[in-house]
Amino acid sequence: MQKTIPDNSNSSADYLSNDNKIDLGEILATLVDNKWLIAFTTLIMLALGVAKALIDTPIYKADAMLQIEAHSLSLASLESGTPLVKNDTQGIAEIELINSRTVLGLSLENLKLDIIAKPKYFPVIGEAIAKRYDKNNKNNTVSSELLGQNQYAWGGESIKVEALNVPSDLLDKELLLIAGNNGTFQLVRKDEPILTGEVGKLAIKQLNGQQQPISIVVSMLRARPDTQFTIMRQSEANAINQIRKDFQVSEKGKFTSILELTLESSSPESSINILNEIINIYILQNIGQKSDEAQKTLDFLENQLPSLKAKLDASIKALNDFRSRKGSIDFDTETKSLLESTEKINTEIILLQQKREDLRQKFTESYPSVIAVDKQIARLKNQISVHDHKIEVLPEIQQEILKLSRNVNINTELYTTVLNNAQTLRVAKAGAAGDLRVIDYAALPNNLPIKPKKMLIVAFSFILGLVFGVALSFISRIFRRGIVDPDLIENTLHIPVYATVPHSTTQERLSKKLKRNRTRENSEPLILSVQNKDDLAIESLRSLRTTLHFAFLEAQNNIIMITSPSPGVGKTFVSINLAAVLADAGKKILLIDGDLRKGYINKALGVSRENGLSELILNTTVGWPPLLDKAIHRIPIVNLDFISTGTMYHNTSELLLHERFGNLLASISKNYDHVIIDSPPILAVTDASIIGRLAGATLMVAKSGEHPMRELEQSAKRLTQAGVNLKGIVFNDLPEVTSRFGHNHAHNRYVYEYSSKK
Repeated sequence: MQKTIPDNSNSSADYLSNDNKIDLGEILATLVDNKWLIAFTTLIMLALGVAKALIDTPIYKADAMLQIEAHSLSLASLESGTPLVKNDTQGIAEIELINSRTVLGLSLENLKLDIIAKPKYFPVIGEAIAKRYDKNNKNNTVSSELLGQNQYAWGGESIKVEALNVPSDLLDKELLLIAGNNGTFQLVRKDEPILTGEVGKLAIKQLNGQQQPISIVVSMLRARPDTQFTIMRQSEANAINQIRKDFQVSEKGKFTSILELTLESSSPESSINILNEIINIYILQNIGQKSDEAQKTLDFLENQLPSLKAKLDASIKALNDFRSRKGSIDFDTETKSLLESTEKINTEIILLQQKREDLRQKFTESYPSVIAVDKQIARLKNQISVHDHKIEVLPEIQQEILKLSRNVNINTELYTTVLNNAQTLRVAKAGAAGDLRVIDYAALPNNLPIKPKKMLIVAFSFILGLVFGVALSFISRIFRRGIVDPDLIENTLHIPVYATVPHSTTQERLSKKLKRNRTRENSEPLILSVQNKDDLAIESLRSLRTTLHFAFLEAQNNIIMITSPSPGVGKTFVSINLAAVLADAGKKILLIDGDLRKGYINKALGVSRENGLSELILNTTVGWPPLLDKAIHRIPIVNLDFISTGTMYHNTSELLLHERFGNLLASISKNYDHVIIDSPPILAVTDASIIGRLAGATLMVAKSGEHPMRELEQSAKRLTQAGVNLKGIVFNDLPEVTSRFGHNHAHNRYVYEYSSKK
């Protein structure tokens, strides 16, 4: 008998009881019945998880920390004397600037990260083997080839490319570099050589149809000859996008002005170097930007100084010339106040105009600061107009001297202010500092990789395998349309189920042993009733023996035919062991192997096939011929007689229809209490219909989870139409868990309860 996977053709009756509660017995039976499937699936998934944990490339994570400080150098801040205060968005702005193409691109260029050069490994396992070799490679030796694959790197190989320039259409395209002898190499594209070179020397070649030549400088190459390396020059955009996948900048907390930079890489040294390079470049750019801002303002002021000095000298000369001609003139108090107010307003206007020019270098006309300065200039010009009206009412000489004095004072103050601002900017530029301060340079928090998380992968794969195995068990049960409830057979077919025979692991071992041994003549019988008399399956057949005693009270003869709907459901097992159980009760039993096509009972009993049923039918006449003595084998260990199939025939139906077969059964049945005939399956051939008409009772063996209801219906219908007296059904190979906790059939329920108590 073999274990089978139950089906859902009656799932409502299987998993749910009448009150719609889950049938835990059926669930447990399904799991136990498929325990090897679950174990195998779990083992496979666990093995895959362990392999992934061992093969995956370790990933390391370096981190660094920066602090944002508020520094600003501008003409506006110098004039106002108020330092620039950092707003809440400055941290976000700094993060975006660090992630900019300018900073990352310059870092990649300095470290030559846009050039990819690495060994070519054997698929899946090659890199893991090489890394394990490199871990213990203290002498920097190169591993010998494995698996006869000389072109792959197996450990110890390394390469360093100082420069690689390719035409634009070869950007982001992989090239193969094949190591040669004595430091030579060959560059290959699509199995076609491009150029050859030597380590430490520039190799350059003009390709056909290309304006730009391809050139490469390999500074170091350690490998066996014919070992292949993957070489590629990335475009700036792809190189930046590649590093952005593993690079992250974030502010620690909210508005803390502390930035954390992290970078993941398969090389711990590489992650530290790249992160430090990004930090250094951005800090230098930040300082340079502040210095450039001061320099631009200083350049503007220095350009203004010569013209302002010229205006000042001209205004002084004009005032002195006028006084030489007209003499000294004293102003009254009102005129002096008007002169001072006018001078102050004009100075403010000129300074605001300079401030506007400074703002226009950075912003457009519509910028709020530019608009505000324009409004201030317009307001001050209105005030000048008012003062000009007051000046117009003064005497002509006073008006002239007032204008000349006003120009001198305005130009003097303006020149002095610009000169002071320029000197201040010179000092500020010399000590310019950026807005960022390095708190921690890049380092690995610990020397352990952050990926793969081996224990998590193994645990997850184990759980996934277990879940997947359980799911497969129930899915396979759903798609197998076999009956698992014997009560359903009785309710549908109205045929009694005489016994439910549980699965026997001992019989499973015996069946495997029978398959391995081709010839077993003169050997000990390999039947369950001999090997393990206390097996639950044998107890069930003893229950069937009791049931048959009452069933034969109305039988026409003592012949029992045992058949099945299809092969491989345990029909022969039931026939042999039922005969043994009846013989053990003191009955005189004759067992006949009626399957003249594929019968093998002789093999299980350890006797020869020759001189069997086919010879008896062909040679039998009325009475007991001498051949019958040779055909009947006495099996002392089980106390029964046995007739084998004899010579195999393909036209067995014609042979069984011969009247000599009926005469034979009628003659020999008189000498036995029961004659049990193991016949072929009813749906496979018509032999069972022929034999069944001669039998007093017929039992049909059905296997748990093997037959759809339609198959059982057709089998019963075919037997009935042939005039066969189908007494009942033997439900075979019921999972043991189900038999204990699930559908315990009324006819032999006491067997399982008794076994449990034992």
